[in-house]
Amino acid sequence: MFDELTKQDIENMQKEIDYRKTVVRADLHEKIMAAKEFGDFSENSELYETKRAKGRNESRISYLENMIRTARIVEHTKNTDKVGLGSVVTVELDGGKVMTYQITTTISQDAQNGKISVKSPFAKAVMGKKVGDRVKVVVSPEFSYFVKIQNIQSA
Repeated sequence: MFDELTKQDIENMQKEIDYRKTVVRADLHEKIMAAKEFGDFSENSELYETKRAKGRNESRISYLENMIRTARIVEHTKNTDKVGLGSVVTVELDGGKVMTYQITTTISQDAQNGKISVKSPFAKAVMGKKVGDRVKVVVSPEFSYFVKIQNIQSA
């Protein structure tokens, strides 16, 4: 299965890779060298933790490189007639509360800032819908709610 990423997602991931390869690697190498100076490796917790951090850094680099290598590039929709990737959707909940969310790729999701993954129950429910549509969002078999689409904008 391929990850769907935008060109911006890939640029951001490449920036993180470059930072981890140049800055983080060098910093961790210096910390490992300093920790080795303490001698007795069997009880050197600082060396152990730094090596673990180095492993996590290398794992993250590999993960990001693999995501880029296997990604399927997608574009944000420019259409404001129907909800699509990148759409900024304003909905009204049944209780009258109005919420606004942007539909993003999974790598760009940030729910606290209103960016909802295209794979979330909310996004799955509203994708392809139009202004005025009333949509049932199924979160789990035990919980669902309705929203009415008030507005669609392109990002």
